[in-house]
Amino acid sequence: MLNCFRPGGFCCTTCGAVALVAVVGCGGASVTSSHQIDEGVSWDLAQVRAATLSDIRYAYRLTVPRQRDTPIRGTLAVGFEWADDEGRDLVLDFKDAAQRVSAVSANGAAVAWRVVDDHLIVPAAALDARGRNEVAVEFIAGDDALNRGDAFLYTLFVPDRAHFSLPLFDQPNLKARFSVTLEVPADWVAVANGEALDAGPLSPRAPGVTIYQFAPTEPIPTYLFAFAVGDFQMATAERDGRTFRMFHRETDADKVARNRDAIFDLHAAALAWLEDYTQIAYPFGKFDFVLLPPFQYGGMEHPGAIFYRESSLFLDESATQGQYLGRASLIAHETAHMWFGDLVTMNWFDDVWTKEVFANFMAAKIVHPSFPEVDHGLRFFLEHHDRAYDVDRTAGANPIRQPLENLRAAGALYGPIIYQKAPIVMRHLERLLGEEPFRDGLREYLDTFRYGNATWPDLIRILDTRSDLDLAAWSAAWVDEPGRPLVDVMVEVSADRRTTVTVSQTDPDGLGRLWPQQLELLLAYDDEDVRIPVSLSAASVAVDGGIARGRPRFVLPNAAGVEYGRFRLDDRSRNALLTELPGLRDSLIRGIGWATLWDGVLDGEIEPEVWFGRLLAGLAAETVEQNTQRLLEYVRITYWRLFDDQVRRVATDGVEDALWSGVLHSASPTLKAAYFHTWRSVVWSDAGIERLRRLWAGDEQILGLSLAETDFIALAEGLAVRGVADAEDILDRQCARIENPDRQARFDFVRPSLAESPQTREAFFGQLADPGGREREPWVVAALGYLHHPSRAAHARRFIRPSLEMVEEIQRTGDIFFVSDWLDATLGGHSSPEAAKIVRGFLDGLSPDFPPRLRAKILQSADLLLRSAGRQPLAVRPR
Repeated sequence: MLNCFRPGGFCCTTCGAVALVAVVGCGGASVTSSHQIDEGVSWDLAQVRAATLSDIRYAYRLTVPRQRDTPIRGTLAVGFEWADDEGRDLVLDFKDAAQRVSAVSANGAAVAWRVVDDHLIVPAAALDARGRNEVAVEFIAGDDALNRGDAFLYTLFVPDRAHFSLPLFDQPNLKARFSVTLEVPADWVAVANGEALDAGPLSPRAPGVTIYQFAPTEPIPTYLFAFAVGDFQMATAERDGRTFRMFHRETDADKVARNRDAIFDLHAAALAWLEDYTQIAYPFGKFDFVLLPPFQYGGMEHPGAIFYRESSLFLDESATQGQYLGRASLIAHETAHMWFGDLVTMNWFDDVWTKEVFANFMAAKIVHPSFPEVDHGLRFFLEHHDRAYDVDRTAGANPIRQPLENLRAAGALYGPIIYQKAPIVMRHLERLLGEEPFRDGLREYLDTFRYGNATWPDLIRILDTRSDLDLAAWSAAWVDEPGRPLVDVMVEVSADRRTTVTVSQTDPDGLGRLWPQQLELLLAYDDEDVRIPVSLSAASVAVDGGIARGRPRFVLPNAAGVEYGRFRLDDRSRNALLTELPGLRDSLIRGIGWATLWDGVLDGEIEPEVWFGRLLAGLAAETVEQNTQRLLEYVRITYWRLFDDQVRRVATDGVEDALWSGVLHSASPTLKAAYFHTWRSVVWSDAGIERLRRLWAGDEQILGLSLAETDFIALAEGLAVRGVADAEDILDRQCARIENPDRQARFDFVRPSLAESPQTREAFFGQLADPGGREREPWVVAALGYLHHPSRAAHARRFIRPSLEMVEEIQRTGDIFFVSDWLDATLGGHSSPEAAKIVRGFLDGLSPDFPPRLRAKILQSADLLLRSAGRQPLAVRPR
């Protein structure tokens, strides 16, 4: 044990709350006169540490007990070069250090350490101001970012949560080498970033324990340090001379065998593509990945140990084409991060989008060879535009690049703008420069900053040397500003039948902003389509439509599928597209057309009932599965979010029949699955619910579509949430059927949200107020979806305001997507004026101190509710 002492004879391990109170009483007291310490990692603190610390090497040893409620004890030895002539104290980050730290030494001698907020302070007097230092800490690890289950544990430290569990310098531009030694139960396995070593002379501190020792990593940021331990199975494969290891907990051997080769093949293909594109060999040695049942995200790009949500890679037999494509894109995305984010890391989280944009941008390219039958131009459009528009059309729209004063707010930066809009913007940039100059610029960027940090302006400066354009000005419009242009097209036909098209853009917010971009106009005539390139670099551009043809049937200003904006159609074009879209030959134009009309529906230009009828006609005629899946999504959203109960009752039989016909008559299993999933989600008629029951009971099968355990769980939950009389019996029987322990645990957690008893549902919601009740975030989101199912929306309105009031606390305690997922699940089942009134009342009553980014998140999630409710009169609330 290291000695521990404090002035006045108090030791932090013995003074407990007294020591904490004494420290906290100082508030944000200065460590020296020139440096202020605040909660979280501020930009000020980060700059000082980046200037004074270098060559950081962490060595952790952690003892992980089998019991999840037993503390994890650990030691840290961190070595670093220190260059500080101002006599500043050393600031390590560690949440609740006063309760968790038992001893600290510097260069072999015990020190009088202290705590300010979530920082552990080592006095300057204990350090060599110019040279190599080592600080050692004995501590109890915090569980906040150690996701502990009964049979496994995994870390998740992005964006600034590493110090929630471990002492370290928790900022992205202090890249370091990490080594870790893990003592775990003898029947568990462990995986970490580095190569596993022979533990050598290390001996366990208790019987029944195995020691895993991992080699130091290449320099990586703290948010990428990772390890997982537990009851995992391991599968190994070799591809192109490289060994891949997959750790998983799936107990269905057939499912593993069915997916295994494709998973390894997709990883190998992504690696080969990226090595060729970047001309840099895979930079992190081994390649392991861990599949985790309750993982918060689709994946996380820890070098040497990628983590995935298990269901994202192990697909059921009833998977859709979208799920197969999604798996390939996810694997490509996480693999691309090995270069974009891991090899070269953003300097600060205001540029977190730079790693995400390149991961998504590259993933769109990487999946092409694996799916030669897919229209990848259409796929790019469908994967990116709608989701980006879902944010950019709202009052909560945010720019791609956002300022960030403190890392504790970094989680609020994530969302569709950086994942979906930014890749579109990057496509614009690639088109401006040309594919080869763009690629060569990225190669220079990766080579220049390898194993280091870079900013977006660093990349722009490199690309600027390959272009005559003012890329900084272009970036200011597209990267630093929120929203999208409103693009209008006016068609004039002269007496000699010549067509002039005027394309104009305006700023919807009235700020006079312009978004320069390349458009492709499509003028649809009876004999052929005419396509005209347009450089929209001004407020208005006039284009000669070519030879005398008269007025086209319609004009589509975004026909290339990469343009970005609110493309407002004239009445003639809108009506023609509504009529003609199902029969148009070009699948990309159909996809673009439906998305453009959806904007018109949301802006009140098209009645939802008219739109819904055309969607069903489009489904009947559509021949491309990607478009079918998007139309099915529009059907589901329109049915539940834009119709009131009366309209929904009228539409129910027709939509159920159309969807079930798709289930029966689709040629491919993936398309049958897409129809089936949508049908299952909208069933409301007595006949439909009875069919749900027969499918769940096994009394009816679907020719050509095999249902998996997850499908039967979803059918049982669907019956329960629809309030069938024997719901509890169905849930009991389904519970007895489940063979996989992780799916069993998820089912048990979600079940109270399905209860017929309002009191049971209210008690379940009350448990979510405790962060301990929200540990398994995907399960919480699923349960919220059932609590707020449209069939129970009237009762669930009582949960809306308390859910909004919890958002600040959820931001502090949850992972990066949880706030948005929480809000989407809370508001996604509501369309009533009463629900909208609750949201507006909450927003109107917010304090000026309420975080603006969280207010924006609420506005984003509430947008469809506010639009839908605006179509309906406010009813008198029942007493």
